[in-house]
Amino acid sequence: MCPALAKAAPREEGEGGSRSSGWGLLVTASLGGALVALYAVATPFVTPALRKVCLPFVPATAEQIQNVLKMLENRSGSLVDIGSGDGRIVIAAAKKGFQAVGYELNPWLVWYSRYRAWRDGVHQNTKFYISDLWKVSFSHYRNIVVFGVPQMMPQLEKKLEEELECNARIIACRFPFPCWIPDHTTGEGIDTVWAYDLKHSRACETKSLESTPKTES
Repeated sequence: MCPALAKAAPREEGEGGSRSSGWGLLVTASLGGALVALYAVATPFVTPALRKVCLPFVPATAEQIQNVLKMLENRSGSLVDIGSGDGRIVIAAAKKGFQAVGYELNPWLVWYSRYRAWRDGVHQNTKFYISDLWKVSFSHYRNIVVFGVPQMMPQLEKKLEEELECNARIIACRFPFPCWIPDHTTGEGIDTVWAYDLKHSRACETKSLESTPKTES
């Protein structure tokens, strides 16, 4: 081998090693970026499942939305959707003239809800908040829509009983409250909706307390 070729050979090997190292860094950076993006997207969905009461996102069906709107007929005032998901109940209520608010823990769903409200032209009549429902007072709402799970309903029933005014109507979807007796029911299966007028629930409680015989000491 001539001296010129002997000197060129190590240089070519060095260039090949640099290219391999560059590709390795690029692959590592890409993989790291993908993992970070996956974490950012998945965290808002996984975090609620790690809470004491898991409230998964299950979109309301078209039939369910119509049943909720039916329970809101001849009603007015402010409306709140507890666990508003992608905002479809809030948007449907806003189209009927309600000033509607949604509380949702998942920020991606809240941002998407705001976009849908803007797209449907009701963004001025809707608001969406990223918040834990247990840290929010619902005392100034007259119409409350709840998409809950059985584990949370007893505690939520107590919370609403303490916070709401007597003229409030609570509409439960998919699962009823354990103690209140519904004033109206419509739908079947997963589309069933129960409506509770709080003034009646409180009247029943007061009546039951008054009719309870006193025990002699």
